[in-house]
Amino acid sequence: MTDTSIRTRFAPSPTGMFHVGNARSLLLNWVVARQSGGTMVLRIEDTDAARSRPEWTEGILSAMAWLGVDSTQYEGPYSQTEAADKHTEAAQRLLKEGLAYYCDCTREQVQARRDNPNLGYDGYCRDRGLEQGPGRALRFRVPEGGPTVVEDKIRGRVEFGHEALEDFVIARGDGTALFVLANVVDDVEMGITHVIRGEEHLSNAPKQQLLWEALGHTPPVWAHAPVLVNDKRQKLSKRRDKVALESFQTEGYLPETMVNYLMLLGWAPGEDREIMPIEEMTPLFDLADVNSSPAFFDEKKLRAFNGDYTRALDVDEFVEHCTPYLENEEVPWRSEDFDPEVFERIAPLVQSRVAVLSEIVSNVDFLFLDTPAFDEKSWAKAMKPGIGAEMLTAAISVYSDASLPWDAETLKGALEQVGAAQGLKLGKAQAPVRVAVTGRTVGLPLFESLELLGRERTLERLRAALERLSS
Repeated sequence: MTDTSIRTRFAPSPTGMFHVGNARSLLLNWVVARQSGGTMVLRIEDTDAARSRPEWTEGILSAMAWLGVDSTQYEGPYSQTEAADKHTEAAQRLLKEGLAYYCDCTREQVQARRDNPNLGYDGYCRDRGLEQGPGRALRFRVPEGGPTVVEDKIRGRVEFGHEALEDFVIARGDGTALFVLANVVDDVEMGITHVIRGEEHLSNAPKQQLLWEALGHTPPVWAHAPVLVNDKRQKLSKRRDKVALESFQTEGYLPETMVNYLMLLGWAPGEDREIMPIEEMTPLFDLADVNSSPAFFDEKKLRAFNGDYTRALDVDEFVEHCTPYLENEEVPWRSEDFDPEVFERIAPLVQSRVAVLSEIVSNVDFLFLDTPAFDEKSWAKAMKPGIGAEMLTAAISVYSDASLPWDAETLKGALEQVGAAQGLKLGKAQAPVRVAVTGRTVGLPLFESLELLGRERTLERLRAALERLSS
């Protein structure tokens, strides 16, 4: 059963980055709107001119589109500054109705009147009858008594005693509205029925509910999703943690992975499943099932999810996703040395081994470089006396035989045989060859790599490694 009257809203501030917490809020609003047949409204909270740039708004739209929420999936975007006149009008209406008053108290004056500097505003100007003027803020008159009860779909009944709610500022002396009022006015004007956002906004809910009621409207359905924390159970911070969605996108996480994982932060679909596309999650989701406890943003688990999603791609899809990482100015090889056909042949092996797409370059660089980029620790480990030079010499000898078929199975058997002659199992026997050819002890299957590299280039690298050892 659908309810097309449901209107959620996603209202991010343009800050130059798209926080994963914002991404989670976006998805919750989007899913609730989708499952009800309702509408999600996109509103850019741009009243802070110093933090609002057109390119940052474009960044929001781009991040949303990457997650699968393109312009066909929402109404808007609207700009909060476009409704400045309505914000001012609402502030003046509250003033005329005696629900707000002007105050000229400074923070220092308030603190000087209170025994405890941590206490809030004391209502000093409530009955002074001040007019609008420079340095005079408009405060909302919090009703006596109380409490204000916020019925939250996630947290249940939350009470806020009015004794702890100071008469809060809703507009500056120049008449411009503060966020707390502008937000409510916009929601009323846009017919928002559900406000779904992060827990950090819960403290605003009683103030906004009072404003909804003071303006003569029924408050929306509230839902405050759990705060996201790191492995130390600290709230995610952009100064300390990796929180920008763009950084995960650049690193090579798939959007399907991010959507799936973010939806599981505080909620589980049941059925003992975690890997689940958003189309299957949507009908199962219920705000009432979201856990109110802090949700651990576990990057290791996210990485594992991405590995699962990456391996599930068709090989052609995987190759397509890889292309931006293989054909750009930052790759270590010359652009003319990259061979798409060679990559396509090795792609299935790469696909089964990478967790994020950015790892592709280090897995295949040896195929497109003139000489491998040696990891010195790998070199020292593989080229130990009694093994390194001996195995390189043996490999050169056996692989120089032009009659030896150049395919992975034959190459493996030949090296296994010469290794056994020196009392070495294949694992130890192939280590010097792997490092000589790829530069590392860990990587793609060696013999499939040799097959693609070709006899001439393989022998060239084995001889170069032997010469390096000799010198």
